[in-house]
Amino acid sequence: MKWLILVIWLASILFAHFRGRVRLRLSRQLLDQSALLAPVNAFMVLCSRVPTTPYLPSREIPELQMLDDNWEVIRDEALKMAELRRIKAAEKHDDIGFNSFFKYGWKRFYLKWYDARHPSAEELCPRTVAILKGLPKVKAAMFAELPPGGKLNKHRDPFAGSLRYHLGLTTPNDDRCHIIVDGEPYSWRDGESVVFDETYVHEAHNRSDANRIILFCDIERPLKWRWAEAFNRWFGRVVMSAASSPNDGGDQTGAINKLTHAHWVIDQKRKQFKAWNRTVYKIAKVVLIALVVVGFLAL
Repeated sequence: MKWLILVIWLASILFAHFRGRVRLRLSRQLLDQSALLAPVNAFMVLCSRVPTTPYLPSREIPELQMLDDNWEVIRDEALKMAELRRIKAAEKHDDIGFNSFFKYGWKRFYLKWYDARHPSAEELCPRTVAILKGLPKVKAAMFAELPPGGKLNKHRDPFAGSLRYHLGLTTPNDDRCHIIVDGEPYSWRDGESVVFDETYVHEAHNRSDANRIILFCDIERPLKWRWAEAFNRWFGRVVMSAASSPNDGGDQTGAINKLTHAHWVIDQKRKQFKAWNRTVYKIAKVVLIALVVVGFLAL
């Protein structure tokens, strides 16, 4: 049975790897965070009721028209958050989904994240939050900022149970500010939206001299069968909600991100120990590894 599970897991990773024209190195794909959910992702793609192409027509998910129609209302609250400097990087290293993005200038303000609550968004962006509450297919939403010179390197997102929606709020309206999904570019424009499959390799760049703020949403992927959709909702409620990250201290932090923060604190202590005495650090490291090996052999 364990060999069957391993074969299914590897087959699922290769399925994701060979789906698109643009691929990560196989060695990176095997170690990529998306590999953890590879069997779940393969199931979601194979059960998809909408096209599994890099970009999708927004008409495939009709309720997104509500966001398009209210883009100016949403834009006004996004501009307010930008003015207050509330669109920002995680301050406590507690955002596992986007930690690697912050060093390249990307910032966010959460409006919704699966079943986790963000009272800060309800207080500061009441009109946008009210619109989102009327759209149950929108599982996560945030204002996402990419300043001049900002970028996101090539990557896959880890979960195929959702599709990604971007709505331009205040953008450079310039082709130098764009996203590339499986080799196909799209340039953001104010008031215009796009839907794409974030499990294809994609990257983003702002090579213009103006800021870019968009509404960034995860939309529940329509699936062929009700039982499959029920599983998707259960997975989002249990697993994805655990990856919630706060805007401030009053918001909910999921269990996964509590561990992410704890790991960061421990890693800071490790770096301090190493800086204090590299020789003692190396000895302690070898001893710890030896204890782990001995413990494993004793099982």
